[in-house]
Amino acid sequence: MLVRYFAAAAAAAGTEEEHVATATILTRKDLEQLLVSLHPVAPPGEPTLARVLPRCSWLVDGVTARDPRAPLAPGATVDVLPPFAGG
Repeated sequence: MLVRYFAAAAAAAGTEEEHVATATILTRKDLEQLLVSLHPVAPPGEPTLARVLPRCSWLVDGVTARDPRAPLAPGATVDVLPPFAGG
């Protein structure tokens, strides 16, 4: 699964994208917990990913993913979008 981070999420993760390999189907909530475990410490001066993710919108293969219990296909592209200025 490809995870792409934007703005504050990229800053907190310290990367703009990463591939997450999993043998099982994850829910969005499972993925969120996995990402926090992969990035427990933020770069200096940035909030942790654990603080940023709850405020984020999620797109899965370009479609808004509101249900945290919805399964994610292992080959999905997941975009993590924090609130942007004015929205």
